[in-house]
Amino acid sequence: MKPAAFLLVALLGACAAPPPPPEPPLAYPPAARERMLRIVQAEWEEWGRQRAEAAPGTLESDAANFPRVLAYWRAVPEAEGAAAIARNRARFAAGNADLWREPAWSAAFISFVLRSAGVDGREFPPSAAHAFYLDALIADALRFPAAASFIPHDPGTRAPRVGDLVCADRSTSPIRSWRQRATDAGRFRPTHCDIVVRVGRGFVEAIGGNVRDAVTLSRFATDAAGRLLARPRGEPAWFAVIENRLGCLPPWSSPSCNTEDPSA
Repeated sequence: MKPAAFLLVALLGACAAPPPPPEPPLAYPPAARERMLRIVQAEWEEWGRQRAEAAPGTLESDAANFPRVLAYWRAVPEAEGAAAIARNRARFAAGNADLWREPAWSAAFISFVLRSAGVDGREFPPSAAHAFYLDALIADALRFPAAASFIPHDPGTRAPRVGDLVCADRSTSPIRSWRQRATDAGRFRPTHCDIVVRVGRGFVEAIGGNVRDAVTLSRFATDAAGRLLARPRGEPAWFAVIENRLGCLPPWSSPSCNTEDPSA
């Protein structure tokens, strides 16, 4: 075979080679879950411990909150956050009070919390859109069900626990199951997730970003088994509870992984 022909065959063979298998996820120690919960609680406290049912307090437009939201955007890939950062830096420099109104920063907030807790992008890929980090978590759970740090459940099959993400669809034709999102993966969908920080009898409390233009704690009703109840008409519809297994996978174990939630 002529050298040129041999080279062509070698190149074609290289092109046909399958991609390397995905890297399995890491098992994180309990410290990662503990840091995540401390960070989300601290952010809520810095915003004035606001609650969804109470009168609004400090808002995204307040100058004191400029560096806070800037930090959230810095946690997502630069291509996603660069335009929002540049636009709002210019507004802040000009003394414009219309800060951080768009794009929405709720997914950037979740990304900031996980990244600040030390969870790598391999296990929780930060994103400016909830739908896209959820796509990655769902794909990882389907590929590595025994090792993935986050596992999706339908709202009717898992009672949320502290550290879990509770996710709702804000569209006019909402999905009701994470499996529907799995079939729709890669397409933008207006969704929102909060981090559960307390579980009680008949409710869960969760903290999220860009809720009433702040980092806000919301209370959601649950049934006798602790599962989320459907929200009132006109509000976002639940479609997933994302089980948080940080600190729960071998060789690690945490009290928060026990069947009975100590916060209940």
